[in-house]
Amino acid sequence: MTYDDRRADRAPDDLSSPPAPRVDPWSEQHLVGTPAREDRTTPPEPAYPPPPGTYAGEDADPDAVAADPDDEPAPARAMPTPKPAPEWPEYRHAAPLPHLPPAGSDAQRPVRRPVASPRSAAAPPAAAPPAAGPQENRPGQQFAAPPTAADFAARRVHAPQQPPATMGVQGLLRRASLGYLTPAPSQRELAHRQSVATVRRNFGGLRQITVVNPKGGAGKTVAVLMTAMTFGQQRGGYVLSWDNNETQGTLGMRAQQDFHHRTVRDLLAELDTFAGEAGRVGDLSRYVRSQGEAMFDVLASDESATAGEMLTATAFRNLREVVSRFYKLIIVDTGNNVRAENWQAAIEATDQLVVPMSARGDSAETAARMLDHLDQTGRHELVRRAVSVISMPASTKGTDLAAIRNHFAARTRTVLTAPYEPLLDSGEPIRYEEISGRSREAWLTIAAAVAEGL
Repeated sequence: MTYDDRRADRAPDDLSSPPAPRVDPWSEQHLVGTPAREDRTTPPEPAYPPPPGTYAGEDADPDAVAADPDDEPAPARAMPTPKPAPEWPEYRHAAPLPHLPPAGSDAQRPVRRPVASPRSAAAPPAAAPPAAGPQENRPGQQFAAPPTAADFAARRVHAPQQPPATMGVQGLLRRASLGYLTPAPSQRELAHRQSVATVRRNFGGLRQITVVNPKGGAGKTVAVLMTAMTFGQQRGGYVLSWDNNETQGTLGMRAQQDFHHRTVRDLLAELDTFAGEAGRVGDLSRYVRSQGEAMFDVLASDESATAGEMLTATAFRNLREVVSRFYKLIIVDTGNNVRAENWQAAIEATDQLVVPMSARGDSAETAARMLDHLDQTGRHELVRRAVSVISMPASTKGTDLAAIRNHFAARTRTVLTAPYEPLLDSGEPIRYEEISGRSREAWLTIAAAVAEGL
């Protein structure tokens, strides 16, 4: 039986064409630009059904003719190689859009940023001002301490402006130009201002300066009057120079005279008047001598050669307790006897020691022996902080000034010189308005050095 006979014996249904496959319009094959995907798991269906018995399990036709072994077998149909799937781009979630403020608000307006210049680019950005309103105190977050009243009061503290030049060529140039030219002060004027500021500073309480040298004619009285004048004029008063000589002193003779001639012995005799809280500064003016424009007072010692007993240490302490109520600074002139009770009492109350001497060997040697006595009595610190003052004579011929300077520079805090002043060397009462500017400047420097130790 031939192949055609076998086809004729089949039922009409077997000879009919297979139905057309159903087409999905949304499949990948019908999308524009999208290649159709092939099924990688099941092979494609043939266009016509294969002969019976081709697949396993299918019943073979009993009338089928066995294949001739001599016939060449039909080549096996190779399975189509599936095409690789196209690489689709990885899908990423887009970042959410920021919240946009409503239209017309200030947030949508463009911000104009200034063009950075070379100077502005180098400067660091300014710190943003702190936000107004209360701040939330979160754990671990630190805030600056709130300002106090002391911070608000600190605005009053400011550096004073440098005043214009008033001395020397600089001051003359400023006055000549009616203030249009303001040159800087000279070094001499700056040193003068520094000395004035040192003399005027607050000492924090009552202070006593003691001028000592057992040698007569060493310049103790002149040193007391010039130091008191400098402090009085620069500080505006409350300065007392006190002659603590055990017998007859010369402080009252060299000072300006007043309407009375009372001395320290008169005050000591009426000391009960100032006992306790009694006594006023006006009552004390009957015993001290005002020095006018020098702006200090003098408490003179007994000027009588036939005086009674010498002052004791108790008398000195009682007098000092009274005068300390009305004065801030006391400058004590001492006698020539280092063993006297009032001399020792004055040393015990001393805050600053001044050692005057003339530029002579005997005056300097007496002062050096006195310093030895103070060292031997345990007053090493008082000697070390002392100020030595050398009064220059009219002529320095034959004086060993270098040896005097070196010796006292090694023992005291500083050594200064006072220029020769004929008015001070005359022995007459000192007229303060006639003192030369050179001497005033020198004693201002000496007073500033003394003030540093107070």
